[in-house]
Amino acid sequence: METTVERLARRFTAHDTARGLGAVEQWTLQVLKISEETGEAAQAVIGARGTNPRKAPGSWDEVHAEVADVVITALVTLKRMRPDDAEEYLRHQLALKTANFLPDPTTPTGDAPAADRPGAPPGNLG
Repeated sequence: METTVERLARRFTAHDTARGLGAVEQWTLQVLKISEETGEAAQAVIGARGTNPRKAPGSWDEVHAEVADVVITALVTLKRMRPDDAEEYLRHQLALKTANFLPDPTTPTGDAPAADRPGAPPGNLG
């Protein structure tokens, strides 16, 4: 069954291919699209906090919508870059990142993840 993300990825790839763009150019532009959407989310936060005196205050609902746009764009980007295994790759990456932040429930001692151990550098998902 074809997912919405797959359909979007195929549509954008077909559009860019028809414009004569190669795969690496398409991927580059798609990654830049993530940055654009992230900027819009940041602008929405500024609006929700009312810190720009030149604009009317926004809402956290607008922030939520912009964050959803970031996530959707990122999923489409990964699918365009890895059409055959994006879901499996994402699951693997999530497992790797999770191991750094959540204790392993199967460990009897409940060892802290690497990011929480003394001397470990502060971590993030990126």
